[in-house]
Amino acid sequence: MYKNLHIMALLLILGVGAKAQFIVRDTSTAPSSLSDTAWLRKRSFFPLPVLGYSQEKGLEIGLAMLYSFYTDNKNPDRLTRNSTLSLIPAITTEHQFKVDLKSNIWTQGNKWHIKSNLRYHNFPLYFFGIGDTTHYADRSLLNNTRYKVQVEGERLVGGNFYVGASVLYQYDTYSSKDNKGIYNTLSLVDKDGGYVTFIGLTGVFDNRDKENYTRRGWWLKLNVAYAPSFLSKQPLFKLDAQGAHFIPISRKSTLGLNGIIQTLQGDNLPFYLLPEMGNDNMMRGYYTGRYRNQNYMAGQAEYRYLIDPKLRVHLGFIDLKPKFALAAFAGTGTVFANHDFHFSGLKPSAGVGVRYFYDESSRLTIRIDYAVGEKHTNEPRQKGFYLSLAEAF
Repeated sequence: MYKNLHIMALLLILGVGAKAQFIVRDTSTAPSSLSDTAWLRKRSFFPLPVLGYSQEKGLEIGLAMLYSFYTDNKNPDRLTRNSTLSLIPAITTEHQFKVDLKSNIWTQGNKWHIKSNLRYHNFPLYFFGIGDTTHYADRSLLNNTRYKVQVEGERLVGGNFYVGASVLYQYDTYSSKDNKGIYNTLSLVDKDGGYVTFIGLTGVFDNRDKENYTRRGWWLKLNVAYAPSFLSKQPLFKLDAQGAHFIPISRKSTLGLNGIIQTLQGDNLPFYLLPEMGNDNMMRGYYTGRYRNQNYMAGQAEYRYLIDPKLRVHLGFIDLKPKFALAAFAGTGTVFANHDFHFSGLKPSAGVGVRYFYDESSRLTIRIDYAVGEKHTNEPRQKGFYLSLAEAF
């Protein structure tokens, strides 16, 4: 039986190397319960060791590293959001490897927003088939090698509106690792892998008070992209619409609402590019790709409650005033073919979590969540345990 255990390695969680650069009074809408004094604009570096185990990859050892900074140190603007660089390499005892390098850059006054993602992995994954009624017993273990380069850039054009462009290149190879299950019996488009280059346009409305642990405001994003045949194995069109709304209930509590719609269109749809349900951000509790199809729709709500014990922890070089938040969340979602949406296909997702503010000035958090999903007859309940940097949304 497949088991996937994520084990917290929290011995270094409090060992944050943060160097203050300068102090700026923040008189924006930041809640006083998160900052009772002047907000510090500072650089911070945070390493988070994570251990994992699963049957197909053995013991996984990784290190998530996040560097937070501001781009306008010479001429600071109190509205400028913090920028981040993150590097997440991991290896396993089965000689597998993956590395993610991500950037999230805000220029002075948030006039430009630029994101990038470089990824390489040589990791196995489970394929359960296509549709919203796949069965655990039909799963196939696949070898997957992926190269991915993604860049997005948006410019503030007025008010809280951004417009921009995106480029995504991805190259995949697939093969059966265990010669079992449904993968060997299905006729799939690009069954052994392929390449795609999506070129897109993006529109964003963003009036959130902060990007991290948001307390109030809206974030709406629409990206439409086309993969031309001369840059891709198959000509494809995709649409990705996402949105979030945050409502402060009190000084310490916030309600967040989040939704997503994704669609992939074309005459021949590679199975590995179909929208997938389940990850550590949306539809928590489901294995990524357990359900996949031409369209994906999901929504969730999350309630967060801030806890400030007003304690001071001083151990050697560690000198902290820890703050936490508790969270409870619930959502639903489904995948479906064109013209085949039905409410009976909606899956449940619910769970609880804890957040620790390791960089209060930028509201950067460590997130620990446990979530459960549906249970099929003669199958274990779908569930997941997550240890991540930053909020789900």
